[in-house]
Amino acid sequence: MLIGFGAALFVGSLLGLVSDLIGRKKTCLVFFILHLIVGILKMVAPSPSFWVANLCLSLATSIFSFSFETWGVVEHDKVDSKLGHRQDILNETFWLMTFFESASLIGSQVIGNWMVGGNLEKGIGSPSIAATLLAILGITCMSRHYDGTTKIMTFKDYRMSFSVYILGDRRIWLLACAQACLHFSIAVFWILWAPTLVADGREVFLGLIYPCLLGARMLGSTVFPWLINASLRTEDCLTCAFVVQALLLSIIAYDYEEIGVLVTQFSLYHACIGLILPLLARLRTMYVPNELRGGMISLSLAPANAAILFILMQRGYYRTIENSTMIVFAAVGLFMAAGCMYVLKRCGKQPYQNWHKL
Repeated sequence: MLIGFGAALFVGSLLGLVSDLIGRKKTCLVFFILHLIVGILKMVAPSPSFWVANLCLSLATSIFSFSFETWGVVEHDKVDSKLGHRQDILNETFWLMTFFESASLIGSQVIGNWMVGGNLEKGIGSPSIAATLLAILGITCMSRHYDGTTKIMTFKDYRMSFSVYILGDRRIWLLACAQACLHFSIAVFWILWAPTLVADGREVFLGLIYPCLLGARMLGSTVFPWLINASLRTEDCLTCAFVVQALLLSIIAYDYEEIGVLVTQFSLYHACIGLILPLLARLRTMYVPNELRGGMISLSLAPANAAILFILMQRGYYRTIENSTMIVFAAVGLFMAAGCMYVLKRCGKQPYQNWHKL
């Protein structure tokens, strides 16, 4: 984990900037190529180097956090120039991306379990074959529709624009802080959810609980269009969702619960994630220029990755903190995210409509 989050911190944080400069499709291709490399390594080597696989997968995860969303927004801009109604189409896209991401994760678990079968030692390479085939399919599809996206701006122009429109705007800082706090809490959850459930020797079927959590995220994402149609402020919705998440983690950290209660709390936490992700994407569309979107997202995750590295060192290496303390840190971060959304609402300024006209 230290290797993976270290790569996400020192390399992944810069990939968004590179994506904005060289084109989003090229970065998405790199995502599939990294998965292809890992799949081939696992098929060729009986015991592939764990740190190489973890490094590639961590970089792929960093790319996934910004590349496909940024590419989708840019493509919607092209459609908007012909049809209009950009924001309505984007709102539908944001929650559908969250919905189908969770659905695909459930599907991957089903396929993996089916390919591994009952004999773990004999079937361990099968999921790697499936992942390799899917990566090849993704590369093929993107290569066939690749239109040779050119560089949007020079590095000098990009640096100046980033300094003015991202680093020079406190609203972007508030949004980035909220994104980092959410990323930190999600990472802490996935590190500790299994140890929390099996504490005191309790026997649970983690393979059955995992799809339930993702299903809760899918249901949470379906609430997004209802809130938008109700004309509620995005910042208000995010503030409430962050507070609910923080309270849930606080209860988990300090109170011993039975399996049923824990799974219910975990599910509610993930339902909030399903709602928060498209809401944050909507705010990014309001405040962040498309040409700088990838760099803003990847850099905003750097503090979260640094914090994760710190707690992993303290818990896994030095053993100076407990699991409950890590969950408390995640809850505090979510309360901070709620505060950022409250302050962002109080700013009372109009978002960017077309940054080229400023």
